[in-house]
Amino acid sequence: MQGKRLSFIGGGNMAEAMIRGLFNKELVVPEQIVVSEPKEDRAQFLSNKYRVQVISDNRLAIRRGEIIFLAVKPQVIKEVLQEISGLVTTNQLLISIAAGITTSFIASHLGKDKRIVRAMPNTPAQIGEGSTALCKGGDSTQSDLQLAQKIFDSIGTSVIIEEIHMDAVTGLSGSGPAYLFLIIEALTDGGVKMGLPRDIAQTLVLQTIIGSGRLVMKTGDHPAKLKDLVTSPGGTTISGLHVLEEKGIRGALIDAVEAATERSRELAKAFKP
Repeated sequence: MQGKRLSFIGGGNMAEAMIRGLFNKELVVPEQIVVSEPKEDRAQFLSNKYRVQVISDNRLAIRRGEIIFLAVKPQVIKEVLQEISGLVTTNQLLISIAAGITTSFIASHLGKDKRIVRAMPNTPAQIGEGSTALCKGGDSTQSDLQLAQKIFDSIGTSVIIEEIHMDAVTGLSGSGPAYLFLIIEALTDGGVKMGLPRDIAQTLVLQTIIGSGRLVMKTGDHPAKLKDLVTSPGGTTISGLHVLEEKGIRGALIDAVEAATERSRELAKAFKP
């Protein structure tokens, strides 16, 4: 990353998360980054906070970057691709974080010889705890994919997959934070119902979720094994688990991932090349 020029087309929350992560990991300095952002107040904010150059010209941003981040909403992707068509060269790496936009759709506007990597990060990237799936398209290389992974590892954890699985990633980790926020809220309400002050209940819930996730990661054990270690014969935990199974929480969560995945596939049909 040393000396490479980075251009962001779009200066929204995810672009900001990436810029912050790159700075935190000391992979780049402000002078390496230019952001194209049309909203004046947002442009001023990014310029003041991160000391990066912010402009309102997508075409100029393309010309200045060696690595281009396409960080715009799906609703405007076609317009942006038409605007920059003919400007992206084979010497540049284009990394798209536009949700639901396939590499073939991008290539249909910019050319199949372009080096394209598609990324699907999620919102915890804003605090450096994101989960990102990456796949390559166009004429991108394994080295391009490794460079993209290094970038996204600066805002959390990344995995490399085939593009055919991107809709499932959207349904799981893309939408997953919302499922967990609902679970956090419900468990907190449970604590309140049983007499705990809300702030105490939420603190306990949050640390329980964080700690449990880290325990799975650190031990490498199957979640079922760790669950059994908590579940004593005739104890409190098995009583609670019985209710969860009776209410169908396992099936409900599986169905949620499936429904979100199918919706992602449905929305993607509007962006077929």
